[in-house]
Amino acid sequence: MTADLRFAPATGIGSLPGGDAREAARTATGSFEDFPFLPELPARGPGADMIGRTAGMLVELYARVEPSGWRIGDRPGRDTKRARSWLGEDLDALEEFTQGYEGQLKVQAVGPWTLAATLELRNGEVALSDPGACRDLAGSLAEGLRLHLEEVHRRIPGAQIVLQLDEPSLIGVLRGQVRSASGYRTHRAVDRQVVEAGLRDVVGVHAGGPVVVHSCAPDVPFALLRRAGAAAVSFDFSLLTERDDDAIGEAVEGGTRLFAGVVPGTDTALSDPAGSVMSVRTLWRRLGLHPGLLAEAVTVTPSCGLAGASPEYARKALAHCAQAARSLADNPE
Repeated sequence: MTADLRFAPATGIGSLPGGDAREAARTATGSFEDFPFLPELPARGPGADMIGRTAGMLVELYARVEPSGWRIGDRPGRDTKRARSWLGEDLDALEEFTQGYEGQLKVQAVGPWTLAATLELRNGEVALSDPGACRDLAGSLAEGLRLHLEEVHRRIPGAQIVLQLDEPSLIGVLRGQVRSASGYRTHRAVDRQVVEAGLRDVVGVHAGGPVVVHSCAPDVPFALLRRAGAAAVSFDFSLLTERDDDAIGEAVEGGTRLFAGVVPGTDTALSDPAGSVMSVRTLWRRLGLHPGLLAEAVTVTPSCGLAGASPEYARKALAHCAQAARSLADNPE
């Protein structure tokens, strides 16, 4: 991605409460006129959840729900069909509310390492336990995403599609913290170069389009994600510590966009919009970065998905993101 790539000032993460696809699409498009997103509605059940939706996109690999979670199987079953059906319903709704739209549009899928840390093989262990299975899974995901992006482009031809890869388990993969099926041990940490290469292969499927990597875990590996080709990194701003300063400063100076999750993802009293981005301004001053860069470098988002919020709060939180972004642009100092 080029360093001068511009993102719109605010957007959502992905998940919303409830199960009404049209209402979710109306919320996602109405809240962000210049950066809507394809909503995910996990309250509908298995297949509408983050893992199930992405499992339904896989090519020549299929997954079904077992008591322990999602497991790779031999053929597409009802769980795969349900996941694909719900995705189609969500795309129908988004298409309805984006007629004639020209601008950035974000779609989300689970990244290769969180998928490998979650999807089980036939023996009950997660795919992360088998390097060959990890490679097959990443290849299947890349092809499935390519087809998904083509479908979105066909439905909304004026959109500039932004792909978000959700990687909440990435830190656990890098640190060897993903538990085995027994729960008594953890799987070996994956080499950072292998993780980077796997991400790069999936990021590369969106040729010519920007990719955001989202992680709402502590210690986001900013430098690794930049090297893997991410144009932006999305994170929970409240989890940052001063030891992240150098990595963030290098990312900003290198042209990487920050999707700063400053609005809580579950019901709470919201401060005024200017107060919500005060911590961003404070970080900027600490890093010695020019205030004029703020609007160019930061997109305001919720800290994570809003599936656990009430519908009323979710709508307020998204509107608050847009208002906070305007505050940041109008008063960077």
